[in-house]
Amino acid sequence: MSFAVVKGAGYILVHAPDMVIHNGTTQTSERIINPDSEYLKELPKHLRNFDEVVSYAPNQTYIGNISPDDLSKYEMPWYDKKVEGADRFGKFGEIMPQDEFIGLMKISDTFDLVKLEKEFTNIVKEKLEKHPLMNDNLISKLKEGEEISEIEKLINQQHAEPIYNEGKLVGCVKRAHDIDINLNAHTLFENLVVKASGALALLNLLAKNNFKAEDIDYVIECSEEACGDMNQRGGGNFAKAIAEVVGCINATGSDTRGFCAGPTHALIEAAALVQAGVYENVVIVGGGATAKLGMNGKDHVKKGMPILEDVLGGFAVLVSKNDGVNPVLRTDLVGRHTVGTGSSPQAVITSLITTPLDKGNLKITDIDKYSVEMQNPDVTKPAGAGDVPTSNYKMIAALGVKRKELDRKDLMNFVKEHGMPGWAPTQGHIPSGVPYIGFAREEMLDGKINRAMIVGKGSLFLGRMTNLFDGVSIVIERNSGKVDSNKGVSEEEVKKLVAEAMREFASHLLKD
Repeated sequence: MSFAVVKGAGYILVHAPDMVIHNGTTQTSERIINPDSEYLKELPKHLRNFDEVVSYAPNQTYIGNISPDDLSKYEMPWYDKKVEGADRFGKFGEIMPQDEFIGLMKISDTFDLVKLEKEFTNIVKEKLEKHPLMNDNLISKLKEGEEISEIEKLINQQHAEPIYNEGKLVGCVKRAHDIDINLNAHTLFENLVVKASGALALLNLLAKNNFKAEDIDYVIECSEEACGDMNQRGGGNFAKAIAEVVGCINATGSDTRGFCAGPTHALIEAAALVQAGVYENVVIVGGGATAKLGMNGKDHVKKGMPILEDVLGGFAVLVSKNDGVNPVLRTDLVGRHTVGTGSSPQAVITSLITTPLDKGNLKITDIDKYSVEMQNPDVTKPAGAGDVPTSNYKMIAALGVKRKELDRKDLMNFVKEHGMPGWAPTQGHIPSGVPYIGFAREEMLDGKINRAMIVGKGSLFLGRMTNLFDGVSIVIERNSGKVDSNKGVSEEEVKKLVAEAMREFASHLLKD
């Protein structure tokens, strides 16, 4: 069996302070329920500037400039410390400022729904022209801007969604239909953010791994938003829309949804498609969610902290046929939370961790690193949710003790050696397993580790269709260098076999 391989990964963050105030669900809900709230008054004082976001250690980890091991050496909390010499561009991707991203939203806009003010457009265009990934074709889509009076009219008379930068109105997103709630301005704003951030992640994946856009055959988009109209509210297709922006002219694609577990579902699907020979190069991509900006903001403000959920996340992973070099995706070692699994922590961990390991006669300690819900504890601990990655590692270790694969006294050593500190923004699908893929590939290519397990979990009950939990996992393994030589029979060989069979059959007829 010739497994598919992980050939590259790209990771991006977008600093979005004004979107925290105007588009994050915690803030928009508060504005409806309690418009004179002290929280809303205090919030702007707790927003970070771009340099603070770039120098934040978890963000530098996300784009690959510092490793998870390096991050663990920083004393918590991390928000009051800086990474010296931090760069917005990283080994795996980049951190983009809000104004450039608003320009990218316009570039990604196919139906002229995004209207930007003239002066702002000129400033952003000049900045994007200097961006290493923005080619002439993309820049050409930034047309001359609008008068601010026209933008205000669209907002006041046609329910357009305002776009702000540095507290100033700089544009809007128009609605695409008078009565269709799926095409209202708010929904389209969210969807254009997904599309633009997904495109940025894919551009970085291609650039960082020297891969051509036209060589991609299939794209799977796996964020948590959905696009469609009143007749198919989640019909899609973000995947093909993102592929179009980036110039993947030979690709088709589709969307996969599974709440936070979506990316790991997509990773398994991509591996299966490549392994089956349906496609040679498949990309999974996920854009960011404006709804989750400032999600735990009230707790952060209450504790005198900056708003740490001020970035949109995005990622892209390239899955290709086995080249004998890159890490393989062990589709024979897949864990899954089934309908009958149950929701107890032990049942979940057993289905996702030990069941697939048992298939390969592996112990819990045979996995060098587990990537499970890599939420940044700087964000979650002040909000009362604790250190999510560490809690997961303790559960895995406890199961190892129960299986007699680990001594009880070594439980915390296991957490340290086989776990990692969380560094991903709390964007739902973004933390769930995939942030480590770039590092895993690198460490396997360097011979530092042999195996990692990517684990995605999802809260299906949030959709009010079922009370079920969800989750899937897959093992990534260092490539042995052996590629399956059984490539089937060529067309010429088939013709020869048929000719020989016919001659033999004719010979038998003559004898009879």
